[in-house]
Amino acid sequence: MEPRRILTQTLFVFFLTTGLNEGKHGAKLYSGLPALKLDQASLTVHNLLPTGVDVLYTSDYCYKCLYQPLVSVLNGPQNASVVVSTVLTLTLQLQPMGRNTTLCRWSQLYEEAGRYSVWIQGSESPVNVICYHTVDVSPNNIYFPLLVAALLLALIALLCVVAPNLYRRRCTTKLIKTICCKGPQHAMDDEVNTAQPKATRLRSLDTFRGLSLTIMVFVNYGGGGYWIFEHAPWNGLTVADLVMPWFVFIIGTSVVLAFTSMRKKGVGRWQLIRKLTWRTVVLILIGFCFMNYSPKDGLLSWSWLRIPGVLQRLGFTYFILSLMQSFWGMGEIPLSGDRWWDPVQDVVLYWPEWIFIILLETLWLCLTFLLPVPNCPTGYLGAGGIGDNGLYPNCTGGAAGYIDKWLLGDNIYHWPTCKAMYRTTQPFDPEGVLGTINSIVMGFMGMQAGKILLFYRKKDVSILSRFLVWAILLGISTAILSKCTRDEGFIPVNKNLWSLSYITCMGCFSFLLLGVMYFIMDVKAWWGGQPFIYPGMNSIFVYVGHSLLGSYFPFSWEMRFVDSHWEKLFQSLWATSLWVLIAYLLYRKKFFLKI
Repeated sequence: MEPRRILTQTLFVFFLTTGLNEGKHGAKLYSGLPALKLDQASLTVHNLLPTGVDVLYTSDYCYKCLYQPLVSVLNGPQNASVVVSTVLTLTLQLQPMGRNTTLCRWSQLYEEAGRYSVWIQGSESPVNVICYHTVDVSPNNIYFPLLVAALLLALIALLCVVAPNLYRRRCTTKLIKTICCKGPQHAMDDEVNTAQPKATRLRSLDTFRGLSLTIMVFVNYGGGGYWIFEHAPWNGLTVADLVMPWFVFIIGTSVVLAFTSMRKKGVGRWQLIRKLTWRTVVLILIGFCFMNYSPKDGLLSWSWLRIPGVLQRLGFTYFILSLMQSFWGMGEIPLSGDRWWDPVQDVVLYWPEWIFIILLETLWLCLTFLLPVPNCPTGYLGAGGIGDNGLYPNCTGGAAGYIDKWLLGDNIYHWPTCKAMYRTTQPFDPEGVLGTINSIVMGFMGMQAGKILLFYRKKDVSILSRFLVWAILLGISTAILSKCTRDEGFIPVNKNLWSLSYITCMGCFSFLLLGVMYFIMDVKAWWGGQPFIYPGMNSIFVYVGHSLLGSYFPFSWEMRFVDSHWEKLFQSLWATSLWVLIAYLLYRKKFFLKI
């Protein structure tokens, strides 16, 4: 995420001249106030007390964060105005200037382009102070552009569904006429000649991959400027946090299906190992070169070198999962017998993989909660900075951050999502070393989905019921680990750390989503997966292409209406649609970039 955008995620403040002019009837003249930008509102504090006051703030999303100074207003009657963020709910606290006594406190989600006032009157005693709020200028409805876009996309999707049905109905009518004119035997011959071979690929898997990639492209192009399409500051989930674990899950499923198919074709183990090693090296090199690419400094910009990255994480995860499948996978699925463990044979027959994964997760738990970190509490999972009452400012990420800095030095991510809100000073990489362990575990969940598809092929009820069971088990695990809260759980859901509760939560979503898509597309054939299936079959090309060309026309341009979501949302949707269209054209040309 760009530093420019990260800064708008927190509440940033600048002071204006005090003594806002009042009209004859008390009307406030806003000629002295600045124009508000995206995700901003104006707050004017009117102090009618005989003493000066300090206004402090914190975000409700910031866990146990210290209150930060917002604005000071001299003894009344005086006023001062500040610009506040409208992204998340804020808690504001009023206290006498230079004293630690709370006069009043309130929480409010300020809305974009709104102008608000707080009036403070009474005496110095806290019991006699009254704070009341007014809305001077009504805010904008920031979700109206999103609603319009959703309705338009729904209309387009409806047309895409209706048009093929009308075409099929027309073909059916033509077939009936052919039967009447030529007779049934000729019609049957025509059907045999025009029939196409049944596809062996799982359309649901390609569509799942394409949906994940489409959301990723939309998010990377700004997501219309909406905070729900950006990564959570620390604990919690947003739409942007869903995408990468879905990719990892799909990698695991694809590895099982692809390697089993190749083993059936007689491909040897060492051939598989050479192939997976080559693919891993290429993925990591593409990610390493791309993440260190700067249009200003050249292809390998050592000035902002970062060793970890998305493709590096995906490549290494693929390597480990592929090795597991190469050594412990099966070329032929054994026939079911009268064994007591037949109902769970997709688990029992792969017991070496389960032992390996349990050992990996044990390693993650031990390092996370037992590794001593200098000047930090053992087992710390917080963001540091001003969080946790400011007690551990340099402990961002606990053991995960410490291991990355110890192994990789300064070549990690310097703009973590917690930097602005928590005011952290330490670098932290969301694709770091320790999180890669849970990335492998997440991929293993995908492998389990692949085994279910293989073992219970043509038994749709068994496949869907097992997907549901896994989703329920993982969902219950998430609820226990997180205590159904954002910050108070044993292990909070955290994408930056790739915490255990995060991957169980994403595993639950993945099984549910893949199960729904499998039922709709591969069982009932109600939907062909369009348009998501096209980028899903060319994922490497779309991902690398949108990353390298994202800042160039026609995918982006210098926007003129920066104080509104309309143009930002249009640009994000336009760029995403272009890449879906490119993927469709490549599909028509039968061009698929493979490694």
